[in-house]
Amino acid sequence: MRAQNGLEPFAHRCRVYYEDTDAGGIVYYVNYLKFMERARTERLRHLGFAQSQLAGENLLFVVHSSEARYHAPARLDDELLVSAHVTELNRASLRFTQQVRRAADNALLCEGQFLVACVRADTFKPRAIPDALRTAFVDESSAGTHSEQEIKRGS
Repeated sequence: MRAQNGLEPFAHRCRVYYEDTDAGGIVYYVNYLKFMERARTERLRHLGFAQSQLAGENLLFVVHSSEARYHAPARLDDELLVSAHVTELNRASLRFTQQVRRAADNALLCEGQFLVACVRADTFKPRAIPDALRTAFVDESSAGTHSEQEIKRGS
């Protein structure tokens, strides 16, 4: 993961546990999606927004679509670095690009892209991303985590 403007991009650290592996001793493919989900949640927390707080404000984020590419296996006890980089910010959705890397050698293990929709908790209908959260993502991009060209603003 490269630094932009001298700042390290956001990455969530996690460890591979026995429960994450298959009979061959490698991480079962679907568990990479769980690691990336946790990184998106921790990214929100890093910005000052807890999922529980947002749910109390009638707001949920749900995955609309996902795509993953697998490059190399992770194994039991590997420490992983999982990025969560916002590349598109629309009125009621965010697009994340994510990578899972092994901390020991920075090897790319898995990468993916996720379109996450903002919905009302009571009806699951789309709703606008709150201004405070939108501002937090934009302010962070201005601080160097993303280039401004990478965040597209939708209507």
